[in-house]
Amino acid sequence: MPTIVPFDAVPPALHEQLLDAAFGADRTSRTAYRIREGLDRLAGLSFAALDDEEFLAGTIELWPVSLTDEDGRQYPLLMVGPVAVAPSRQNEGYGRALMAAALGAVEGMASDDAPALPQVLIGDPEYYGKWDFTAAPTAEWDTPGPVEQHRLLVRCANPAILPRRGMLGPWRQGDDQAGDQPQPRT
Repeated sequence: MPTIVPFDAVPPALHEQLLDAAFGADRTSRTAYRIREGLDRLAGLSFAALDDEEFLAGTIELWPVSLTDEDGRQYPLLMVGPVAVAPSRQNEGYGRALMAAALGAVEGMASDDAPALPQVLIGDPEYYGKWDFTAAPTAEWDTPGPVEQHRLLVRCANPAILPRRGMLGPWRQGDDQAGDQPQPRT
């Protein structure tokens, strides 16, 4: 049974070892890293999973990113990932437990006045479809590197609020032209 703890409870070196084991040493060259370049993970929305012996079995991180439309207006999003599970612990429910913790925390912050920010990730549509992630709204979104478009997924209560076209990248406070964009919450 996974024990979910705050991400910051895990020593950084252990987290890096887990990421290398799950994704390979070349992981930092992937497009997801470019999208969230220069950002800090959202500590209140990022978690670690420990196994029964309190060894690190997995982690999930969320990041404040944005989709910038053709007019330069930013639409804030939460980027989910990496969702990393130790190869020896895969298919044991750690990924599901981490997703439940992170998405539960996102939904727990929402209110009638401030719905949850849309969540975006790059991943397997069959797996992440369980949590209502879909590629339908992202068909014309761009990324700062290569991505298989069917793996660029978003979860949003009302996808009509999202622009049809745009570039994913880091959230830059103060860069939006409208000036009234909601800020990512932690």
